[in-house]
Amino acid sequence: MPVRRQGWRSLRRLAVIGLVGYLAMLGTLVVSETGLVYPRPPVTRSRWNPAGFEYETVRFEAADGTRQAGWFFDHPQPRAHLLFCHGNATQVPDVAHEIAALRERLQVAIFVFDYRGYGRSEGTPSETGVIEDGLAAQAWLARRGGMAPEDVVLFGRSLGGGVAVALAARQGARALILDRTFDSMVDVAAAHYPWVPTRLLMRNRFPSAARIARYQGPLLQLHGQIDQVVPFAAGQRLFAASLSAEKEFFAVPELDHFGPLPRDFVRAIDRLLTRRPAAAPPRNDEVRGGSRERPILGFVRKPPLVLSFSPAIRCAAGEKGPSGVATRSVSLFPDKA
Repeated sequence: MPVRRQGWRSLRRLAVIGLVGYLAMLGTLVVSETGLVYPRPPVTRSRWNPAGFEYETVRFEAADGTRQAGWFFDHPQPRAHLLFCHGNATQVPDVAHEIAALRERLQVAIFVFDYRGYGRSEGTPSETGVIEDGLAAQAWLARRGGMAPEDVVLFGRSLGGGVAVALAARQGARALILDRTFDSMVDVAAAHYPWVPTRLLMRNRFPSAARIARYQGPLLQLHGQIDQVVPFAAGQRLFAASLSAEKEFFAVPELDHFGPLPRDFVRAIDRLLTRRPAAAPPRNDEVRGGSRERPILGFVRKPPLVLSFSPAIRCAAGEKGPSGVATRSVSLFPDKA
């Protein structure tokens, strides 16, 4: 009996040590959440005076007075004004060459900004804070373009997709373009840390699936099937949650989280802007309290369209693909060509 009793004591001691260690680890994750969700790169890592293209440095303030910074890539005859919301380990100069190329390819004016705590923007990032930054950036771009905020095209990549969805739900958008983003930040964290009760502990939740249901404008979405950061299924769930009657999903088997935009996706953006021309500037009698009264546009109800680049899941137009919606296939081009 003494030996058995001693064995139980040892087991209890190990269990207590394991529990204390687990709780300590959870406490560390809770304290470190801001750094994990927003792994801000050092300001000195990026080139803040790049050559080869023109841009305008912009300073603006969020609603709470936090000073923000961004770069505006103007165009002499823009087809659209596009707000670019970058990912969580990026700052403005890191995407400057891509933005400059998109400006020329799409013939649009683009504003890319840094969230609070990133680059030369002040403050500390949080879900509420970065969304407020996005709202202020959308409002700035709308004023610069002489339009209402809902006439701005929103582009969100990764974390920026969560920001862009929130902006579209709050202020509307001419179109919403999403690049490898998620349905819920909490669900993505749970996929990476299944042994952590993320749904109970996380403060930065970004419930994009719930938010996107409040936006019913055009949606164009891209996701790579080998994405190891934001699971492909998370992108599918977000797309399924959209109530838009005009939406397309690009599934690319060879694309990971960090690869360049496929050229066919850029062509799809070009087609979307052609189908959705810019609204006419508001007349004085149309402005009410800073917003413009607009007629509700009617959409022709049709099955949502999924564009798949994989011959293995190719379906004829109108057939049901793996996600249960109408699918059409196009060929994948070599990104490095």
